[in-house]
Amino acid sequence: MSSTPRVDPANAEQARAWDGREGAYWAEHADRFDRAIRPYRTHFLAAADVSPADRVLDIGCGTGETTRAAARRASAGRALGVDLSAAMLSVARRRAVAEFVHNAEFVQADAQVHAFPAASFDLAVSRTGSMFFADPVAAFRNIGGALRPGGRFVQLVWQEPAGNEWFLAFTRALAAGRPTAGPAPDAPGPFSLADPARVRAVLGAAGFTDVRLEPHREAMWFGEDAADAERFTLGLHGWMLDGLDDGGRRRAIDDLRATLTAHETDDGVRYASAVWIIRATRA
Repeated sequence: MSSTPRVDPANAEQARAWDGREGAYWAEHADRFDRAIRPYRTHFLAAADVSPADRVLDIGCGTGETTRAAARRASAGRALGVDLSAAMLSVARRRAVAEFVHNAEFVQADAQVHAFPAASFDLAVSRTGSMFFADPVAAFRNIGGALRPGGRFVQLVWQEPAGNEWFLAFTRALAAGRPTAGPAPDAPGPFSLADPARVRAVLGAAGFTDVRLEPHREAMWFGEDAADAERFTLGLHGWMLDGLDDGGRRRAIDDLRATLTAHETDDGVRYASAVWIIRATRA
């Protein structure tokens, strides 16, 4: 395991973020992030359909919840999780040991350029970890090269922002009236694979066939109550307050608090969300 993984220069900014403050925050709050996305777990694992002898590659594995789940199902196989974040991978390794998951391994790598052994996996999966490549065609082609012919690639990605209430609510609140402009639709980011036509084009160009997108909608959890969710959200998105004066900061935090309070339920703070589960086959 290299302490300085090869990173495509085009992914250098992502590497700095995920192997820096952002990745450290995710590692510190691993349970919260896993709980937030957990409503999709059953759908995603059903789509992955891991068999006992499968060799599974988990792209952007983070703190390894999906890798460990795949490894348990691949009881006579193995699972390899790769991610840019050393901090998250450290959590993943500790949890695999604590949970006695002995057939899971974790490697710090940029999946766009990492030298995976050719045709060495039956299945690649990614739970919200595949939307951040600067060159997704190159990345998916590299991942495809790691799959045996006929191997499958299953991803969970966000649908467009309009379907993800949490994103719109947080960005509008923290903008404090300032105009907001997200990244270009084809730029690395959480919504880079939101357009089904682009997904089919990218995966087709990378050598995948039989591309299918299945929509799912669930309520995501962001905290036990508004105060708990506010601390978590500001820890993750507090950078959006940069450039505001004191009055602007007060307005932004008040607006955030208001939307979080409005979304309190008996089961915590919840917001609507929408994803695609994407299936594709290596030609």
